[in-house]
Amino acid sequence: MDDPVTEHSAPVPPSVWRNPWHFLAFGFGSGTLPKAPGTWGSLVALPFVPLWQMLPDWGYWLMLGVTMLFGVWLCGKVANDLRVHDHEGIVWDEMVGMWITLWLVPEGWYWLLAGFLMFRLFDILKPWPIRWIDRQVHGGVGIMLDDVLAGVFAWLGMQGLVWLVG
Repeated sequence: MDDPVTEHSAPVPPSVWRNPWHFLAFGFGSGTLPKAPGTWGSLVALPFVPLWQMLPDWGYWLMLGVTMLFGVWLCGKVANDLRVHDHEGIVWDEMVGMWITLWLVPEGWYWLLAGFLMFRLFDILKPWPIRWIDRQVHGGVGIMLDDVLAGVFAWLGMQGLVWLVG
């Protein structure tokens, strides 16, 4: 039996440019960039944050819930379509992780930068239990959950930073 294609050996599918679900899962095309697609997907999430910050706190929270649930479906669907467990170009999960990181954080470019760096740190290092979940939980839930947790860890770090500085 052939080994399934791993996330790092899978080519960028041309369907990203034809299929709206694939385009969305690939972060509006940012996941097709050849180096560090997760970083690019995280950057693409940043311009949305000022829009989310215009919502009341409960509205931002509701948006997070909707984008997480939608992400489970979206990432699972696109992974199944591509026949790749967690294609590295699927970056919707990084986008949601960034939005979690920046919930209840003050407005300002320096907060966006701090949140970006904090989220990338947790997403790359994957401290326990994030690494375990990344390896053991599959499908749309697995694709989303490690980045949601990295977002929660980064959110806790950002709240500490807000408390110290703000």
